[in-house]
Amino acid sequence: MKTNRNVIQLSLISIGLVLILGTYFLYPKINKKKFIENKSIVDTQTTTEEIEENLFKNVEYKGVYGLDNSFVVKSSQAEISDDEPNIVYMNNMHVILSMKNGKAINIISDKGRYDKVSYDCFFVGNVKATDDKTIIFADNLDLLSSDDYAIVYNNVSLNIEEGLLRADKIHYDFVKKLYRVTMFDNKTVKIKLTK
Repeated sequence: MKTNRNVIQLSLISIGLVLILGTYFLYPKINKKKFIENKSIVDTQTTTEEIEENLFKNVEYKGVYGLDNSFVVKSSQAEISDDEPNIVYMNNMHVILSMKNGKAINIISDKGRYDKVSYDCFFVGNVKATDDKTIIFADNLDLLSSDDYAIVYNNVSLNIEEGLLRADKIHYDFVKKLYRVTMFDNKTVKIKLTK
């Protein structure tokens, strides 16, 4: 009888140890793997392939901003810092905005960063933004979805059907659908219109 009690106690202690080890060592590893495979934050779906800790390959975030505007943020390689877990630093950044009117806007750059909470995107180096009629080239573009506007700056070239515009900075308001074109040193903005 005493041996049965000892066997039962030893079995219960063994089960307890297995549960403790599983809870503190195995379960966090499983959750980390699931988190990397199924990253999602409020209306955002993510697909990634982890290369190393905090370094990812073929990253894609999908989501909706406003009521019915969808977006996709892609990158060939990305990194997430432990200090800024909501910011994704990207190489070969590509954003596709699907507007309410059916128009798609494509923006690409050499590098950039994406805020997973505010959906703001910051493009750096060889920036090209295009829709069906307009092409913009620049060194930098800040797409601020939290404020519904974009700022394109440094060596800006705006190509439209009517001609070419060169400036230092273009501020575009998505709500009012207005461009504000400026130069950094108050020089005249150069516009060439053709028909």
